[in-house]
Amino acid sequence: MEQLKWGTPEDLRVLLIELVGWKSVTLTEGESEFPVMVHEKLKHLPYFQENTQYLKLHEVDSNRSFLTALYKYPGIKQTIVLMSHFDTVGIEEYGDLEPYAYQPNELTELLKERIAEFPEDIATDILSGDYLFGRGTMDMKMGLAMHMGLLEKATSEKWPINIMLLSVPDEEVNSAGMREAVRKLVQMKEEYELEYKLFVNGEPVFSQEPGDESFYVYSGSIGKIMPSALFYGKETHVGEPLAGITANYIASFLTQRMEWNSQFQESVMGEATPLPVTLQQKDLKMEYSVQTPYRAAALYNVFLMERTAADIMDIFEMIAKEAAYECNQAYQNICKRQGSEPIGEVQVIRYQFLEKYAIEKHGLTFVSNIKQQIEKDSTLDEREKCIRVADSLLIQCQELAPAIVLLFTPPYYPAVCSSTDQLVTNCIRYLKAQGKETFELPITQIHFFNGISDLSYVNYQDDKEGWTTFTSNTPTSKNYQIPFDDMKQLNAPVLNLGPFGRDAHKRTERLHIKNAFVEVPKLLEGMIKMLIR
Repeated sequence: MEQLKWGTPEDLRVLLIELVGWKSVTLTEGESEFPVMVHEKLKHLPYFQENTQYLKLHEVDSNRSFLTALYKYPGIKQTIVLMSHFDTVGIEEYGDLEPYAYQPNELTELLKERIAEFPEDIATDILSGDYLFGRGTMDMKMGLAMHMGLLEKATSEKWPINIMLLSVPDEEVNSAGMREAVRKLVQMKEEYELEYKLFVNGEPVFSQEPGDESFYVYSGSIGKIMPSALFYGKETHVGEPLAGITANYIASFLTQRMEWNSQFQESVMGEATPLPVTLQQKDLKMEYSVQTPYRAAALYNVFLMERTAADIMDIFEMIAKEAAYECNQAYQNICKRQGSEPIGEVQVIRYQFLEKYAIEKHGLTFVSNIKQQIEKDSTLDEREKCIRVADSLLIQCQELAPAIVLLFTPPYYPAVCSSTDQLVTNCIRYLKAQGKETFELPITQIHFFNGISDLSYVNYQDDKEGWTTFTSNTPTSKNYQIPFDDMKQLNAPVLNLGPFGRDAHKRTERLHIKNAFVEVPKLLEGMIKMLIR
């Protein structure tokens, strides 16, 4: 048996330091280069030197790719998929320590010299020697390093099971990597006669509250959707304010009702979704003038557990109609006091209705051209494109105004949960027993990973086809596509088992050394061996 490259905790640490050193911030050149370098490392493993066809890079877009590395045991169909993402958020918050953000050993030592800058809990971790600091250490290059070590061991020891390593870009923004990977997983399932038995993500453990020391294993992942609104009023000169109605005035009524609205909150198996908040609100006026702002937009964040896009749109529409009624009443009362004639009533319409109306009025070609022009504008992100499409169509159909147009903007992460699956139940039972027996590590099950993850794109279940509401009310659905049909074919259960860390996306991001390099790799290895039949 050949000597393993990543077979010891020390070897894994060296590997992680190298992976962290490869800068891979989302939408940068480093993100494009990263999977190529991982491919280069994996191709030197004896197994992939003999089976080059099982190690591949797959295109996501013109600049980015994702990686698959398949260990296939002869005559076996059962396959475990090990999932990770390799992109990270930026490092601006590191200040003058930016040059060391990707050098965990050096950064960890430098922080000891600045101990007075940090609160007591962080200072304690810095001085303890138990943590490794740096961008990507926790979220989530340790997950990838752990999977690379396990894959190497499986190929060397010839475990009688198939293991696929999957690592993708763009998880931190739109999950373009995973959405593209879903299609490839379906193809590979047919091409190599695979039966996906379990999807295991390596996202780190996230605290449930400040100071939380617990180690969690997750049997699902929380969902996220972004119900959004275009507010279209009636322009006027500021000297005649009641000859129109501002979009900001209309928006204020809906945003007030959306922020922290408990009607969107779900509670499942003792866990609850966070309340919704406004992620962005702005008027669409591009320059200063004395014309009142008559177009505005708002994006609202809603978390999911069991609800579908159709469920959320129904609730959103109900709340918007309540807001519109309140807005109309307040506006008419003001007009009455001022002796002015109201310009009309704000109505609530779904984007699906607006597009159909515009097609009937102007023709399909006209509407398609508007959408194509906006969709190909690389200066706009996916959210802005959605708002621009709705705005452009309503400009051509101003007889519908004043109005609130309801739509969805990316990203959409469907919730997924495998807590009732017997295989997952067995895995968690094993992990709890081994964690306690081998490491004196208490392990707690959480039903929904609270950090949002790419697990949302596997094991999709929606008998009511609520996804059609998302597709028909997302204006740039051609640019931002979710492969719902393919997701349904990846119907294996999910589990998230990753290392303990703290402060993801902060300059104090850090990884617990013993848990990451000793405990979790051993638990993951034992769990997979338990699944071998």
